[in-house]
Amino acid sequence: MAQQLPVNGEIWHQTLQWQPSESQQALFARVYQGIVEANRQVNLTRITEPAEFWEKHLWDSLSGLAPWFEPEKPEWLPTVKRMIDIGTGGGFPGVPVAIARPTWDITLLDSTRKKIAFLETLCQQLDLSNTSFVADRAESVGRDPAHRAQYDLAMVRAVGPASTCAEYALPLLKKSGFAVLFRGQWTDEEEELFMGALDTLGGELVAICPWETPLSQGKRHCLYVKKIEKTDKEFPRQIGMPAKHPL
Repeated sequence: MAQQLPVNGEIWHQTLQWQPSESQQALFARVYQGIVEANRQVNLTRITEPAEFWEKHLWDSLSGLAPWFEPEKPEWLPTVKRMIDIGTGGGFPGVPVAIARPTWDITLLDSTRKKIAFLETLCQQLDLSNTSFVADRAESVGRDPAHRAQYDLAMVRAVGPASTCAEYALPLLKKSGFAVLFRGQWTDEEEELFMGALDTLGGELVAICPWETPLSQGKRHCLYVKKIEKTDKEFPRQIGMPAKHPL
């Protein structure tokens, strides 16, 4: 049996101006138990210690939603009905977002079928009926009419250079939709290179939110990118190209 997941209600509230209800907290605890147990068969995460799991998977996932939690929402904030989590892995950020935002329809995308099969079972057990699942590459899904330009929000966490993440995300967004890209450190040099990629893909960097993780004081940044023009049909490029040759 996995150890007990901390609640940390006060930390949630102080850092994100949000905290889970009792039923949401119970779901987070079940996500933790489910992942720790499944981790023996499927390599989902190396982070299994309770406090670290809370900070680096749950809190970190929901830090991307910070603008939606603000009492006075920023003017640029989109209304979200459909969201896609690109390269979800063990279900982050998509599963915590599905718990925190039950009215959003969340698509979990990963190229590893075993991970998607596990997440499908987990979400069924948790009764998260707002989730759907795709086992495929982001480059293929970005060219599929069932997904291309269909989402209000795309989230990409721990998947590669920012311009690669943008090339996966922007083709999937409706015009005026947003991508949230999770980064660790973020430098002026990276930003300069990133701007060129966004011009090519029809995106605009609207906000950068710097964070310090609440327990280990790690540096984090969330980039909020708005799709302002239709993405050219040549993007995303063929499988493997966005990662090997970032824009």
